[in-house]
Amino acid sequence: MSVKENFAVTTDGFDAADTRKRVKAILVGSVGNLIEWYDVYAYSAFALYFAGSFFPKSDPAAQQLAAASLFAVAFLVRPIGSVIFGYFADKHGRRTALTMSVLLMCFGSLLIAVTPTYATIGVGAPAILALARILQGLSQGGEYGTSATYLSEISHPNRRGFYSGVWYVTLIGGQLSALLVLLVLQKVFLTPDQLKDWGWRIPFAIGALISIYAFYMRRDMHETELFKQADRIVKKDSMWALLGQNWKTMILVVGITIGGTSAFYTYTTYMQKFLKLSVGLTDDQTTMVTAGSLLFAIILQPLYGALSDKIGRKPMLIAFGLAGTLGTYPLLTTLQTTKSPLFAFLLICIAWMIVSGYTALTATVKAEMFPTAVRAMGVGIPYALTAAIFGGSVDSIALWFKSVGNESGFYWYATGCIFVSLLFYIFIPDTKANSKMERAI
Repeated sequence: MSVKENFAVTTDGFDAADTRKRVKAILVGSVGNLIEWYDVYAYSAFALYFAGSFFPKSDPAAQQLAAASLFAVAFLVRPIGSVIFGYFADKHGRRTALTMSVLLMCFGSLLIAVTPTYATIGVGAPAILALARILQGLSQGGEYGTSATYLSEISHPNRRGFYSGVWYVTLIGGQLSALLVLLVLQKVFLTPDQLKDWGWRIPFAIGALISIYAFYMRRDMHETELFKQADRIVKKDSMWALLGQNWKTMILVVGITIGGTSAFYTYTTYMQKFLKLSVGLTDDQTTMVTAGSLLFAIILQPLYGALSDKIGRKPMLIAFGLAGTLGTYPLLTTLQTTKSPLFAFLLICIAWMIVSGYTALTATVKAEMFPTAVRAMGVGIPYALTAAIFGGSVDSIALWFKSVGNESGFYWYATGCIFVSLLFYIFIPDTKANSKMERAI
């Protein structure tokens, strides 16, 4: 079944064959999203092993802080990537932009896989690592807005929340895949010393190879009908003016994203370090708990997304905001004091039951706020800016609080971010009932 097949455009009822085609098109379009997040999370997951190869300090916490700083720096170029790829997606089509972004990620991953260590080339090692992360940041900056736009435009109008959840499955699935690679290497093939010596290169080589596979899959993607319709009537030289007319909406995207992105990175990229350095779990326990919680999160995404199709987006966001504001501090405090891997897993699952109220529908909420002509840029640019400030910095901020002996300060910081977004959730209109998806400009 080709992803180029036509899709039903009626908004009443659901055809099983049409649903299968839409899910397949979204999965094909999102496979690059999975790979993008696999590569990003591979960096975070394997930092425990490769940090010493690039940052020659005796203190493991200092090495992790240096690696986390590069993780955050890459986020600073995300807005540039969202401008470049978002503009290209709005002007030339979603398919072409998505194909280009995954190729850039391939190059960044390959660069990390082959970079010599500090002992071999000195300061050139962290410099090359920084370049590779910048390339990955550019790629991911373009991926999010374009991929979210594609999924929302290809989805059935009455089931965009469900398909948004399906899309987020690939995002978390990329992270889970990186953890599974780590688990297999830990348990089956390599010793801890081998992982620290050279084994950490393997996941980045895998990322580069599967990026090439994604490139070939994306070449045959179905372009969305909404883009084709807008392309016939919108003057391309007016795109920046159109984007400027939506500046208030872009500010709303920032407000919507602050709490969700900080919470997401707390329970994904930082959680592995938290379980190891603060909770005190072993390497194997850390990997198993993190992998299990991500699998649980995957199950929740389409369920929460489908629920938003029934009751609206706004109630789901408010529920996340309220529960996140009230529950983040006690959850993280309790998690820090436990010594049981099972109890740690259950606590993180509770956290995901809260955070999924944002993650499962974030893509479609933002896409529904913009007209087709500037949707990729409208979604991508403010999201990338917010993720750079409040998402990519989570590891660095949390580790800094830990380094100064005030780890609970980070818990209050995460709570404050969610509370800020809650204020926006209360006052914004429900995007399901006030969608701009069918508007060209």
